[in-house]
Amino acid sequence: MLQFVLKRIVVTIPVLLGVTFIIFTMMFFTDGDPARLILGDDALPEEVELLREEMGLNDSFLEQFLRYLTGTLQGDLGISYTTKVPVTTEIMARLPVTFKLAVFSTLFAICVGIPAGIISAVRQYSVLDNVTMVLALIGITMPNFWLALLLTLFFSVYLGWLPASGLYGPLYYIMPVISISALSVATITRMTRSSMLEVIRQDYIRTARAKGQSEGKIIFRHALKNALIPIITVIGIQFAIALGGAVVNEQVFAIPGLGKLMVDGIKARNYPIVQGGVLVIAIMFSILNLLIDLLYAFVDPRIKTQYQRSSAKVKSAPVAAAGKGVSQ
Repeated sequence: MLQFVLKRIVVTIPVLLGVTFIIFTMMFFTDGDPARLILGDDALPEEVELLREEMGLNDSFLEQFLRYLTGTLQGDLGISYTTKVPVTTEIMARLPVTFKLAVFSTLFAICVGIPAGIISAVRQYSVLDNVTMVLALIGITMPNFWLALLLTLFFSVYLGWLPASGLYGPLYYIMPVISISALSVATITRMTRSSMLEVIRQDYIRTARAKGQSEGKIIFRHALKNALIPIITVIGIQFAIALGGAVVNEQVFAIPGLGKLMVDGIKARNYPIVQGGVLVIAIMFSILNLLIDLLYAFVDPRIKTQYQRSSAKVKSAPVAAAGKGVSQ
């Protein structure tokens, strides 16, 4: 298991390097001059040129990238152009808000999507199944920022039940969580239904029914447990999508999270903020994928056995090679 974890970490390194190179390249060739934006339109050309020299913007692409990469490997994501505060400090101050929104949205999607998928699978082709699938299709096709605007218009403007912006209490989470999790609820519902339909048609499910076990025990102990692998995969992907959805919805609801920080950084050509934010999200995605792979082993003992067998083969290979050398 340890060797598997180390292997995945090693594989993650070139992915993060590629993400760093791509986002740096995009920011480098983006129109706009950060020095001009910082000083304003009334600044003299000499002042702009002096600031560009101080910020290192006159260096070549390769020099700037290597300088940024060296700092990143040392844990330094640079200094914000607008606030003169280290990017790491600003991101760490905003990241908990975005992470909290993504966690709440994913939990809400799990609590709604898995039961809805199970009910749809058990009552296949019923009216309830058809209605659930139509609602899931709407959830998949509806943009989350558009849903956020509709929720704000209805519950805040017309009814006045919920606050329209900010994040200062439990009521402030309701509309952002619903809008972010709409896609996740629909996707988890469809995947749960599909996976459950495949499992409940297996022979061992019919055998359990023939032995007289209760339907609830059959569904939750036998069927759901064996259908969890694809569901867990989708949940992990949806958590990553929830992080991306939070980036947009934070702007709609004026939530001071990482997403709003990155959007404001794009507007101000604040390259270190955008690059640091994307890199942090990429790291979170990589950690999440690793945790999902490890979770498979706890859900399905067959996968854990495969990990153990691969580790045993690696350990036995040097011993076999040494024995062969002695025999020769």
